Amino acid sequence: MAGKQAMIFALDDTDHSFYALEWTLDHFFVTDSLFKLVIVHVKTTPTSVIGLAGPGTSDVLMLVETDIKKTAQRVCEKAKQLCNAKGVTDVEFDVVEGDARNVLCDAVDKHHASVLVMGSHGYGAFKRAVLGSVSDYCSHHARCSVMIVKKPKTKN
Repeated sequence: MAGKQAMIFALDDTDHSFYALEWTLDHFFVTDSLFKLVIVHVKTTPTSVIGLAGPGTSDVLMLVETDIKKTAQRVCEKAKQLCNAKGVTDVEFDVVEGDARNVLCDAVDKHHASVLVMGSHGYGAFKRAVLGSVSDYCSHHARCSVMIVKKPKTKN
């Protein structure tokens, strides 16, 4: 089907994110979908992970960069396997370095997306206030609808 609308899915390496991806595939891609799925994984920059300088810094940066690349490959491979298992093969993957809030809003603009989907990390009010919420930022700044998929709380 030509002219499908783009759906951006924000992917990270958390259980919440993979739950949200599976939920999205089950609800929007069961039959011929109206959407083209673009999965965006945001890599952190090595300097934002360690934030140090001095002798030996370049060695540490290389190790961190390698680890970040491996994580991105592992996350995208796991997502590809989930998509394939659900019969969804028309998927594009973008791995972008930067701040997730800006990267996701830029991806919406780049792909002219009509919806941005992300999982909720379920942070409490304090943690959300300290860390900031990517979903909160995107819901106010992305130029499309934003859907936040919440993982049900498990009963103890």
